[in-house]
Amino acid sequence: MDIRLGLEKTLSRAWRRRGPLAVALLPATALFASAAALRRSCYRLGIFETVALPVPVVVVGNVTAGGSGKTPLVLYLARQLAARGRKPGIVSRGYGGRARAPREVTADCSPGLVGDEPLLLARRAGCPVWIGRDRVAAARALLAAHPECDLLLSDDGLQHYRLARTIEIAVVDRRGLGNGWLLPSGPLREPARRLARVDAIVFNGAQPVAAGEGVPARFRMTLAGSRFQSLDGSGPACGPEAFRDRPVHAVAGIGDPQRFFQRLRALGLQPIEHPFPDHHPFTPEDLRFGDDLPILMTEKDGVKCAPFAPGGAWMLPVEAQLQPDLARWLLEKLDGRAPA
Repeated sequence: MDIRLGLEKTLSRAWRRRGPLAVALLPATALFASAAALRRSCYRLGIFETVALPVPVVVVGNVTAGGSGKTPLVLYLARQLAARGRKPGIVSRGYGGRARAPREVTADCSPGLVGDEPLLLARRAGCPVWIGRDRVAAARALLAAHPECDLLLSDDGLQHYRLARTIEIAVVDRRGLGNGWLLPSGPLREPARRLARVDAIVFNGAQPVAAGEGVPARFRMTLAGSRFQSLDGSGPACGPEAFRDRPVHAVAGIGDPQRFFQRLRALGLQPIEHPFPDHHPFTPEDLRFGDDLPILMTEKDGVKCAPFAPGGAWMLPVEAQLQPDLARWLLEKLDGRAPA
């Protein structure tokens, strides 16, 4: 087993309850909590600079470690806002990529350079996407290159306090807040009470959690998709019925691989599960299973595996669906009207 995957599985199990391993990590958690609280206080008191941009900034993030569905939500918002007359741009750290300085992400970029999620967004969002370790610098570079943009979406930017934000949206997935402890004893990047200060919470297959009186809006998100696309671009997309006659290899290097495997089972398929760590740098060896069974994977993994995937490899794009209408709520809030 991959060492990183083994560590992720061990921590994931530990984060479900306040057991022996979680308790043993409490001294490290105390250090993390102190450092995080000090950092937040420095921004709140003005000791660290917060930079405001000339356009509204909408942050999409979470308070837990790992993926929770932020990228599909950013994709949804970019498309919905553009359809309603706005001109959004997207900024991201570019996690998993080698690039450090701000740069634009285009459809032909290497995922090893810019990261898998920014590349996926660049190919599907229909708006400018820029990355950079310094998100303020990336945002300024985007606006300089694309002055028509009138709104920025910050992907996974909840803890990037240097970039001033107009609206904060937090995503909570089906794993919830785990045992409720901060890293590394639990999955939380910030205390659970942080959710009381965001503008909206989006529940991605999760049950609502108590967040106090400070949250005026809550939304439910589902990920829909049942048409598979070939990684080599040959032939049209196909439905799940094309794979129901035999088992399939299911590959997922996302924050919650079981979410993908369960989706395949819900489509009537028989997945042989191959979980990998989130943002895993796939190699050809990872897809060599010694048989001719189809290989199905997430779109996020597909953008990395396409250059070397064998024939018979497919990815499953998904679209976020929100109830009630998050884009409408967001525009009303930006326009200063009371959301309906």
